[in-house]
Amino acid sequence: MSQTDVRMDGSAETRADREATPGSAGRRRERLVPQSSPADSYYGRPVLNEPPWHAPDIAGYLFLGGLAGASSALAAAAELTGRPTLARVSKVGALGALGGSLYCLIHDLGRPERFLNMLRVFKVTSPMSVGTWILTAYGPQAGCAAATDLSGRFPGLGRAAGVGAAVAGAGVATYTAALISDTAVPAWHDGYRELPFLFAGSAAAAAGGLGLLAAPLDEAGPARRLALLGAAVECVAATRMERRLGPVGEPLRRSVLMRLGEALSLAGALAGASMGRRSRVAAMAAGAALLAGSACTRFGVFRAGIESANDPKYTVQPQRRRLAKARAELT
Repeated sequence: MSQTDVRMDGSAETRADREATPGSAGRRRERLVPQSSPADSYYGRPVLNEPPWHAPDIAGYLFLGGLAGASSALAAAAELTGRPTLARVSKVGALGALGGSLYCLIHDLGRPERFLNMLRVFKVTSPMSVGTWILTAYGPQAGCAAATDLSGRFPGLGRAAGVGAAVAGAGVATYTAALISDTAVPAWHDGYRELPFLFAGSAAAAAGGLGLLAAPLDEAGPARRLALLGAAVECVAATRMERRLGPVGEPLRRSVLMRLGEALSLAGALAGASMGRRSRVAAMAAGAALLAGSACTRFGVFRAGIESANDPKYTVQPQRRRLAKARAELT
């Protein structure tokens, strides 16, 4: 070895230092190995690899997929209660949102054939595999429901497709919560209990917002009620998740997009339920606020997850707490 050696923490140690510090090898190792603080580890480097997903693509996919699935459910309810304009708006909106979500997904995958390759197997333990098949079952039915409504042909087939799209739409609106929870990203993985409710509420608020934005006042009753219910579920689930996660929920709690999404969703739902009953302008403004709020929530959840993956303390500190708890239980 040279006269000057480099310690593990990057500082220099001379041979004179070693010779002037008698003692056991254990004490010398303790002096040379840096002690990690409770706040970080790996010298501030991320413990996890950042997910290779891009915010415009995957966050947009989360939002548009939820809007599509919930809109199909609203369309079926509107058709069963004799509200043809609301049903048509929701069907066409669901098909458009589905097209946008598939574009975002395929664009992030890089090559369209990668989506088709996922259909080669069905693995019930894989949220990605199950979600791919849900989308495959949902897409043709949503397209058929919209096409038959716009053309006026084969109404019986269109009603059956609408019911099928509503059933599959519930899975489309929520399976993405299981998809991102099945990762090592701390804010997503630890929020697995509340994320399905958060995504379901956000999707319902967005679908209600679309109905308020485009349907006439005398047919928008189901959209108003769905928006109010969705906004309430979204805000309750987000608050509960942030509190339960403790320190891991810090990126969610300080997310400006999350706070903006909750405010827009609540304001839009309340405005739609009150002023939106009498004013077409108020109903359209409420619908736009609900759609914007749902998008902010999805983008906020996505960015908070990426932040928690990049900061090592959100991975290491929970592991240390679990290890301390296990040691305490053993003793």
